[in-house]
Amino acid sequence: MPRSTEDPSGLTPEPPAATARTILLASPRSFCAGVERAIEIVELLLDQRRPPVYVRKQIVHNKHVVADLESRGAVFVDELDEVPDGATVVFSAHGVAPAVRAEGERRGLDVVDATCPLVTKVHAEARRYAARGDTVVLIGHAGHEEVEGTMGEALDQTVLVESVEDVAALEVEDPTRVSYLTQTTLAVDETSAILDALRNKFKGLRGPDSADICYATTNRQEALGALSEEADLVLVVGSVNSSNSVRLVELAERRGTPAYLIDDASGVREEWLDGVRVIGLTAGASAPPRLVEGVIEALRARGPVEVVEREVAQETIHFTLPVAVRNP
Repeated sequence: MPRSTEDPSGLTPEPPAATARTILLASPRSFCAGVERAIEIVELLLDQRRPPVYVRKQIVHNKHVVADLESRGAVFVDELDEVPDGATVVFSAHGVAPAVRAEGERRGLDVVDATCPLVTKVHAEARRYAARGDTVVLIGHAGHEEVEGTMGEALDQTVLVESVEDVAALEVEDPTRVSYLTQTTLAVDETSAILDALRNKFKGLRGPDSADICYATTNRQEALGALSEEADLVLVVGSVNSSNSVRLVELAERRGTPAYLIDDASGVREEWLDGVRVIGLTAGASAPPRLVEGVIEALRARGPVEVVEREVAQETIHFTLPVAVRNP
């Protein structure tokens, strides 16, 4: 006869406790120093001057940041011809070409530059290499604002490559005078392969004294790499136009782990979680930390979770604000 499932006490036994999921939380994650500086510049201008404060392009590539600043009086525009004469306009963290700066001066606009200092470094290198007569090979993604700004420093002498295949097809006027630069938000491993191809093709290739891929991009990739192989699933908080966020998704996928880019907790789909016990969680450098906390809370609402932080580096870099907002 089948064994009775009744408890001898007469009470209905409680169901077994659900096994907790583990969230491996990458560190560093979320805002970097350049993003914090750019957002602070717009916030200070909104406090110090009457709105509207105009911003050319998105100040950083995150829809939540943009929406928050819009609610406080920031007006985001694609080009300077949308800005009224004499108005205050902020250049985004991604930088602009010299032609855009010249237009701002010609229009008499009150320009405040929020370009990340690490992007400014790349612009300076582009001018230096072009001035000595080199062809400047820029490794980056076509259409990205940072790439457009950097190429604008020496448009006639700069060529863009996005892949090893682009390098193979590249022809330059003088193969002995070639320098390279990189977009600051690229995947380190993919960029290394392109650089190897460039060095093999142009034996005298010259480049910057220190890497152009910024510390924050590198740190976030290393932090994700440290946990991605343990995870059943990786969630990256960031917007679709955030290059460094997209690179994090691609990195996890190259390590063999399913990964998804989400703007916030509402982007988590239930079917992704089926059978998943370990979730890797990180955020791109332009994503607010509160969005990561929101994802954790949303996962906790689905059942017990244990959060384990994996830190690979501590970031202590801070960039000073421009004089225009320090001394209004």
